[in-house]
Amino acid sequence: MLDIKVTRTATPKAKPADENHLGFGKIFTDHMFLMDYTEGEGWHDPRIVPYAPLPLDPATVVFHYAQEIFEGMKAYRTADGTVQLFRPDCNANRFQDSADRLCIPRIPADDFVQAVEALVDVDRDWVPYSDGASLYIRPFCFANDVGLGVHASKHYIFCIICSPSGAYYAEGLDPVRIYVEDEYIRAAPGLTGFTKCGGNYAASIKAGELAEEQGFSQVLWLDGVEKKYVEEVGSMNIMFKIDGKIYTAACTGTVLPGVTRRSIIELLRDWGYEVVEGKLAIADVMQAAREGKLEEVFGTGTAAVVSPVKELDWKGEQALIGDGKIGALTQKLYDTLTGIQWGKLPDTKGWTVPVKKMF
Repeated sequence: MLDIKVTRTATPKAKPADENHLGFGKIFTDHMFLMDYTEGEGWHDPRIVPYAPLPLDPATVVFHYAQEIFEGMKAYRTADGTVQLFRPDCNANRFQDSADRLCIPRIPADDFVQAVEALVDVDRDWVPYSDGASLYIRPFCFANDVGLGVHASKHYIFCIICSPSGAYYAEGLDPVRIYVEDEYIRAAPGLTGFTKCGGNYAASIKAGELAEEQGFSQVLWLDGVEKKYVEEVGSMNIMFKIDGKIYTAACTGTVLPGVTRRSIIELLRDWGYEVVEGKLAIADVMQAAREGKLEEVFGTGTAAVVSPVKELDWKGEQALIGDGKIGALTQKLYDTLTGIQWGKLPDTKGWTVPVKKMF
């Protein structure tokens, strides 16, 4: 168990007066968690300190060789004022998997969750009260050796910051248009597609910009070898309801194992749906649309929870889904998962973790 030292800010920030216009990732809380790693000593000096810039030498290796990982989580305030997390153990375990791939020393899962809970406890007044708003939590870890050699660092910083964020769908669930990318690739076998590392996202920006210029909200990535099988959307996993069955790419090294994805699959199977995790050719998706069998398409992720899709565009052909309206199953999944997260529905899965008052 970590012995976390807490230094509270002497100059607390004014909290946002209007929670309806928080946006995403623009406002940050009063404090941050820090912990250092030194080769031979391990992880040490866990602390919560006032939010402030990190002093880094220009030759810090993360700037040059991108040895870093991160996670995305949320804290939710229920109607009775309880602040709770959603499946933080899953994020902790995925963080370890990312660390292994990037040659970063593991942080024990219990320590990861304790650090998140401690920071949320100290800044619990920042957890929004408005329906649909939440406290976004960003744990990240990076190499901070100084020097330009290409090798694993001997020193690392683990940091957690928090940002109150508004409802993702301020105007309601609005289905989006998706561009199927068949030139650029996001990941290939043996690379880092299953991790949450910045390089994956940096490589996706070009295609995302081009798609946005054409009026699309997201890019659907195909596999990096044959460029024919659907994998995931820019910031989400994706699922297809075809002729009553649910299809989604398997997490076999090139697809991020999303915590929301995992939860959605559990709910679907509880409800009696057959969920097929495996290869699904984009050509088959388009054919299903032509035959009227592509019933619903939706993305899954921490930020949006569930994002309905109304159109896929591949090689100039458009697949229109559900008359441009959200599907009944997509709506039910969104209502159920958000209901559990915000405490509006009973948590029969044991997915939510109340944040105890520790300080």
